[in-house]
Amino acid sequence: MKPTDAELEILHVLWANGPSTVRQVHDSLSQNREIGYTTALKLMQIMHEKGLLSREEDGRSHTYTALVTEEDTQRNLVDRFVETAFRGSASKLVMQVLGQHKASREELDEIKALLNNLNRDLSD
Repeated sequence: MKPTDAELEILHVLWANGPSTVRQVHDSLSQNREIGYTTALKLMQIMHEKGLLSREEDGRSHTYTALVTEEDTQRNLVDRFVETAFRGSASKLVMQVLGQHKASREELDEIKALLNNLNRDLSD
């Protein structure tokens, strides 16, 4: 399931902070942009219905937890993006990113190490 941009923002808060109330998520989101409490609440209720979040009720307070991992979500988003924007070509994606973004020496070293590991896996 592909979360919307607003849902992804909420997931980032939950991944960083762990289980949180709507108030805690709203306070975190409000640091970067204007968002109403009821908007955050409604989004989180929808995410619960979609199976992205679990909810524990304690009196009037509800604590939400992400049911999807950051890694799985990133993998799914990248897979869909590569398929739709680059017709399934990972190399076109990498060339576009490296052509548009100045990579640091550390990033290039990480990319080289990843490529070496992938080559090694193909050789085995």
